[in-house]
Amino acid sequence: MAQKKHLLKDISLQGLDIAPSQVWGAVRIVPLLRRHVRGDLRLMQRNYEEDMTIVSLEGKMETPGMKYFSYVPHGLVMSWTDDGSPVAAYGGQMVKRDGKSLNYGCAKARLMHRMAKRESKNQLRFLPLHLAMEGFLSLFFSGPDIAWSEYSKYALSHGLGCRYETSIPGKYIAGLEAALRVFEIHPQQVGVLVFVAEALASAFVVPTPEDYRLLHTSLIEDFYGELLYEYGLLFDTTFPMDTSVDESQVHNLATLRTAINKMRSDWACFQGFMAEGLLKRSLQSKILYTAGPFFLQRFITDLDPKQENHIGELIIRENGDLEYLKTYRLSAKQTKRVYLLSQLSAHNWNLDTTAATLGNTREELVSRLENVGFGYLINQHIRDAARKKARKTRNFQV
Repeated sequence: MAQKKHLLKDISLQGLDIAPSQVWGAVRIVPLLRRHVRGDLRLMQRNYEEDMTIVSLEGKMETPGMKYFSYVPHGLVMSWTDDGSPVAAYGGQMVKRDGKSLNYGCAKARLMHRMAKRESKNQLRFLPLHLAMEGFLSLFFSGPDIAWSEYSKYALSHGLGCRYETSIPGKYIAGLEAALRVFEIHPQQVGVLVFVAEALASAFVVPTPEDYRLLHTSLIEDFYGELLYEYGLLFDTTFPMDTSVDESQVHNLATLRTAINKMRSDWACFQGFMAEGLLKRSLQSKILYTAGPFFLQRFITDLDPKQENHIGELIIRENGDLEYLKTYRLSAKQTKRVYLLSQLSAHNWNLDTTAATLGNTREELVSRLENVGFGYLINQHIRDAARKKARKTRNFQV
């Protein structure tokens, strides 16, 4: 019952205020300020130097089972207290050896156990964003539950098999590194909304201003969607937005203060509206770890191919206050892939029923699966029939 009660259904930025944005080229960074900082939860960065990280998701590294492969520049160590007292200052916690590093000469690899691993009674190590991406990759991973004749032997035996997605490091997003270097950090700032050409690229929130100052530049090490990389290349400025104080309404310091507060409120409302593809959006979430009064969970927005979609992870406390948030915006192709998988799963992987629900013929659905990289799930003769029908349709239209 407690698990369901604290399962987040939408992101509301409860306990946070949106400050006026700062702009550099096509990058707009919107500061998020925390009204009440408690200090009973802290996040510390742990850097890794290896070229590749291999994470065992089932059992130990030496045993057979599912593995996650990626470049992981750093992890986060979550420390908390159960009674609300402040966590020890940065550098005062015990630091444990994390995983095993192997040097193969041409490359280094780190072997790790689990995406989120408890290191002591009140300390948990997890891999930011990779926690969310691993969950995204594992969605509907097992494939058909029924041995439908349309599916290949590989799909029936191995499900989706080895799934992978590609992303762009933050250092390749034009203007992001410079923006992070020159922008002002507010005293109460604990996070940011990052926009590239007014498209929401990422949301990042941590528990305290001290944590944010230490983790501010880590945004350049995060990975981003292909769309944001393209926007960074295509646009060199943001859309013109301006708000000002009506001088005719200003008569003294009190009315000036009121006008400025209203201007800031209008900015906050508008910038919240810009992020509505994430905020107040219905989520499918899963609690991964309960740490005293805190709940670590990952999520994906309700899949809608016509809207932007995000995955991510977050930590909330029992009253719903958002303590940690990190998001990744899915590309249109990534959304299409998981949307088609979700529809197949919802209809027991029956091609005809799924096609009818989507308003497609069987051949059109097979073509859609082929286009998003899942053609290998379908028997070859069915794929050939879909291509043949598509060619006939094109010839008829000509």
